[in-house]
Parts: sequence; structure tokens; C-alpha cells
Amino acid sequence: MDEGGLLGGKFLFKKLPDGLLDKMRIRCTICKAEFRYHRSSSSLAYHLRAKHPTESTSTGPRQSTLQEYGARGRITKNVREKLTNSLVVWIAKNCRPVSIVEDDGLREVIRAASGDVCYNLPSRGTIVSRLHTLYEDQRAQQSSKLVQVRNVALTGDHWTSVNNDNYLGVTVHFIDNDWTVQSFALTVSKTEERHYAEACADHFLNVANEWKIKDKVNTLGTNSARNMVAAARLLPFEHMPCMAHILQRMVTVSLNDSAFERALAKCRKIVGHFKHSPANAQELKAQQVAHGHQTEPLVQDVPTRWNSTLEMIKRTQRNKSGLTTILTLQNSKVTMLIDQELDSLQKLKELLEPCSFVFKYVTELLGGERYVSCSMVLPALCHLFRIMEPSDDDPVYVLRFKKVFTTDLAQRRDSSNLTWLKIATALDPRFKDLKCLSKDERREVCASVHDLLMAETHAHQPSAQTTEEPSPKKSKMSICLLGSPDSDTNEEEDAIDRCLNLYKPEPKIDTGECPLQWWLKREGAHARLAPIACKYLSTPATTVPCERLFSLSGHIIQKKRASLSSDNVNRIVCLSNWLSAKKG
Repeated sequence: MDEGGLLGGKFLFKKLPDGLLDKMRIRCTICKAEFRYHRSSSSLAYHLRAKHPTESTSTGPRQSTLQEYGARGRITKNVREKLTNSLVVWIAKNCRPVSIVEDDGLREVIRAASGDVCYNLPSRGTIVSRLHTLYEDQRAQQSSKLVQVRNVALTGDHWTSVNNDNYLGVTVHFIDNDWTVQSFALTVSKTEERHYAEACADHFLNVANEWKIKDKVNTLGTNSARNMVAAARLLPFEHMPCMAHILQRMVTVSLNDSAFERALAKCRKIVGHFKHSPANAQELKAQQVAHGHQTEPLVQDVPTRWNSTLEMIKRTQRNKSGLTTILTLQNSKVTMLIDQELDSLQKLKELLEPCSFVFKYVTELLGGERYVSCSMVLPALCHLFRIMEPSDDDPVYVLRFKKVFTTDLAQRRDSSNLTWLKIATALDPRFKDLKCLSKDERREVCASVHDLLMAETHAHQPSAQTTEEPSPKKSKMSICLLGSPDSDTNEEEDAIDRCLNLYKPEPKIDTGECPLQWWLKREGAHARLAPIACKYLSTPATTVPCERLFSLSGHIIQKKRASLSSDNVNRIVCLSNWLSAKKG
């Protein structure tokens, strides 16, 4: 049976007496009328519409026109627009190359998923244009966040790409009205000038002016490079040295010319012997399996990589038997560590493990963009001083290491922005007892907070010069009744003292609790102190956020090589940072 089952089974061929079907005659199953059939359903459909209109709506399929056939399964204009915008967001958020829209495989995947065999991906020009539009839209949203806050902190650093181009990365940090730490990238811009202090200072000022936050910036966090320190002196911002770089530098300085250096040098040769030879690495893997150990590569220590020295020692110790077996069988010039050297490395491991905890603390908490970190610096340094105190059981070379470490730590602590760190610690309910400071320092911090409250009070008082008309001359009697300016000052002093006396007895919270949630619940009770806490607690302790930007930038530049302009690098890196922050 053809013609869509003779219009849905409503017509049948006439049956002859011998049982055969007459293909030239057809009969309506509804009214039993007979018709001549000329292999066309037009007359059948007309009969249904004329005699049986209620049945004509289900006349079955008909032959499609050329226009209908071409449109069958095609993506609509709205869906195509959504798909293009989704591609743009995906490319920006995941740092995919723009040229991916020329990939035949991606086109076939979308064709298979949509059912549109004629679908073609948008052009590179379309994607770049949409990226620019998306960047401007997202930038406006980020700027609106900055308009609503009084104080922000910046972190910045310079970085050199694989193409030997210099880039400046800057991130902004602040606490919003809901007492939540906010952080995002401002720029990853290419710089042409040499990194002299004046040029670096101009770069940071240009970024602050471009985002219209110059008057809101309190601190600038950088590494301790001389040009950065000098640039910070030229800027109207407080300088906050990166605590992660300081801690790593302390370990490096303490290991130089120490009694551990000989054992470390030999350990590095052993690691290099296996890391630079795939055959040796494969032998080590076989030995690890034979001894029932976890298969893991050895780690080479790098001066700029945190905890790498400790990790090198640990893995060498764990694979001692396998390393000894391989080096003995190979009769290599590289020899295994002797017992005395292993004992020396064990001592160093015991010294570095507490530091490792602090490093992890620094990189995961102090380096976190969603945590309060500035107030945790001084307690962390106090912990390091305690664990590096000399013991009667320490051998001479350990005592020397501890002395060099603590001396360098004290110098770097004193050269940091101690005033800012102390105030931030005092305003953090986890460390408000200031046990990490001496009694004299505690009194100084209390006086500093008192002065900040006084300045905050004066900043919010209306100026006498703002009145348009001069006030009428007061009589001597009214002056006596109103009192002198000294009485106003005394009232302010009393109000500030009451504010401090209300905050001091507050119980300290656990170190695992969030200080911002504490302030959110008690902002009303400490209304005068809350803005100061918001200002000081928003400063990050490290430049880790910038390091993450550079890691992302290097990934993009290396993937796209020189074909991507520096402006597009900035757009894609910032977009990736902004869009990724919204995934939660």
C-alpha cells in the first residue's frame, strides 16, 4: 500500500470476486463510495474534505516541497545565536584557541548533536568580535562592584612569557557589603619599558586610574624585588611584601653554606641521574613495584618552588632501597648517599617539616583569594620562631641553621609592613588577644586602633565650611551653655574608649572559623570599628593570585604562540578569571 497507506487507511483497493485487488478502483471505508484511482491522492483528499471534513485533518503525510525538505532538522536562528554565545563563553572561560571554530571535528559533533547536517561554525572574526563584546559587558559588571566599596587592595607582579614579552598582572581584593572577600583580575597587560622603579609605579597608577579606584587603594602587594620595593615608595599606597616569597627566601638563605649543602648536592645528582634518563626512570619504577612501593618520580628541588627541597628528601628516603640497587648494578659514577649523609638529611627533614606546614598554610590559606589572610601572618611567623628555638639535643650544624633562619626571619619581619599587619591581627577575632606580640607591641596596637577610630570619626563629621550662610553671633551666655571645643574632644575620646572596651572583652573564636562571619553578625554592635576591620582585613598576604594569572597567561600564549595580540591575551585571561569566579 502506497500514498501514506492510502491517506491513513481511509481508502482501500476494490476486491475482485477471485480475491485479487483492482488497483484501478478504490473504495472509501467511511461512505463505501467507489472512485477511479490514477496513482494520485489529490482526489482522495478532496473527497475527505468535501464529504467527511472531520476526518480530513488526519490525511497522513504528503510529499515535502524543496523548501520544506531543506528546512527539515535545521537549527533555528535563536538556537544558533545561543550556540554562538555559548562557544564564546567556553573559549574565554577555558582559554581555548579562537581557531578551534575551524576544527572539522567540533563542527561534526555539533551537527550530530543538533541534527542539522548543514550547520557551520561561526567564523573567527565573529568569535573575536563577540569576545570583545563579552569582555566589555563583564568589565562593566566588575566595575560596578568597585563603585560600591570604600577600600580595595591590589597585588601585582611582572612576568616574562615564552616569547620574551613582559606582562604586568594586577588583581584587586576587597570585602563587600555582605562581608565576603571578593577578588578578580584587573589586567594582564604587555609592558615595553624596562622595569625601573618609576616605570613600575606608573604602570600601577595607570591601572588604578583606568579602573577609577586610585582613591580607594590602601595597599599594594608585590614581591620583595628591589625595583618593586622602590616603586612602592613612589606610590601613595601602603606596601605589603609577599609573605610566600619571604618564607621561601628564608629557607634558601638558611641552606646556603650550611652543613646540609654537601648532602643536598649529592641528593640532587641522584635525582638528576633518574630524571634525565627515561631508561633509568623506568628501572626505578620497576624497583618500586618490586618493593611494593607507590610508583612516583623523584623530585628535583628548585629555589623558587616552595617545599621542593623537603619533597626531594622525602622521596629519596622512600626509594632508598631501589635507588641503591640500581646504582650498584649500573656501577654508575653517581653513588648512593652514605649513612652519615642520610642522617644529615633526616635532621633537615625534621627542621623543614614544620616549615612545610607553614608553607602549606601560606599557599592554601594566605594565598587563597576567598580567605582573610593578612591577619594570619604574624601568628604564622610567631609559630616559626617557636619551632626554631635551639634545643640541648641539637648538633652544632642544626644550631647554626636555626640561628641563620631566625636571624633572617627577624630581619624580614621587621622590614615588612608591621603596623598594618598588627592592626589587621588585632581586628581578627581569631587572634585579637595578640599573643603573637609582646606587651609593649600590644599597647602600641591599641593606641593605633584608637587613632584610627578618631580619624574615622573626624572623616564623617560635616565640615563647618559647607554651610552657605554664616551662623548668627552667639551671646556669651550661649557659649557658656554649649561648652568649649575641648568638651567635644573629651566626648569623642570617651566614645572611642567605650568602643574599644566593648570589643576587647569579646571572646576569641577558633582559628577554623570565619572572622568575616563574626563581623557580619556583630557589625551593629561595633559600628565604628567595623569599617576599619573591613579595610585592614581585605589585604591579601601574598601575590599568589597574580602567580595564578601568570600561569594562565603562559598557558594561553604558549598554545596560541605569536598569533594572539597582547590585547586579546588580556581580554581572554581576564574573562577566564571573571567567568570562573561565577561558576559557584
